[in-house]
Amino acid sequence: MIDKQVASLADALAGIQDGATVMIGGFGGAGQPGELIDALIEHGARDLVIVNNNAGNGETGLAALLQAGRVRKIICSFPRQADSQVFDGLYRSGKLELELVPQGNLAERIRAAGAGIGGFFTPTGYGTDLAKGKETREIDGRMYVLEAPIHADVALIKAERGDRWGNLTYRKTARNFGPIMAMAAKLTVASVHEFVALGELDPENIITPGIFVQRVVKVPRTATGPAGFKQQAAA
Repeated sequence: MIDKQVASLADALAGIQDGATVMIGGFGGAGQPGELIDALIEHGARDLVIVNNNAGNGETGLAALLQAGRVRKIICSFPRQADSQVFDGLYRSGKLELELVPQGNLAERIRAAGAGIGGFFTPTGYGTDLAKGKETREIDGRMYVLEAPIHADVALIKAERGDRWGNLTYRKTARNFGPIMAMAAKLTVASVHEFVALGELDPENIITPGIFVQRVVKVPRTATGPAGFKQQAAA
């Protein structure tokens, strides 16, 4: 019987090695698997390469992972925001490597890995420092840059509902990078707020099929209060 449910966050992250490339879903705070990130800190893996759209906010979630000194390199589109002081301090002191990728290129590089595409040409970045050292080509009178797919050892994503086969649905914009990251990683771990019986998810609403997911763990639903603190949501 296929059953991808795991009992705890620790079990969900078992086996992640030092030096792993870890994709973490989320667009800022939307869809960021905070519980899985906290569990990764507790797990203790070091020298990680993190792939995310941002580089953390405040001192929680991804920023906390950076602050714990577990990350060697981050691949992202928007490393700096008003409250990205953790990233800023580490980068300026030479303790963190950055690979800056335009957002559309980031999404397509992740998607290409999941689709088995060896690379693709894009006009984005041509003529800038981001294209240095990369192959360029003129196509129909326009210059393009060759970009490589981004593969990962692990993807940590946040979904809304899931079943024991690993089929997932998402809540609104929390969907963002989750589906393509699940396809691009050797091991995909998803947190869900609700487990449902097989057949309860409408097949037309399943965004990530279970074939791309290896572990699913249930986490409590939380809400963010006016002061920005996480609070337990009402049942």
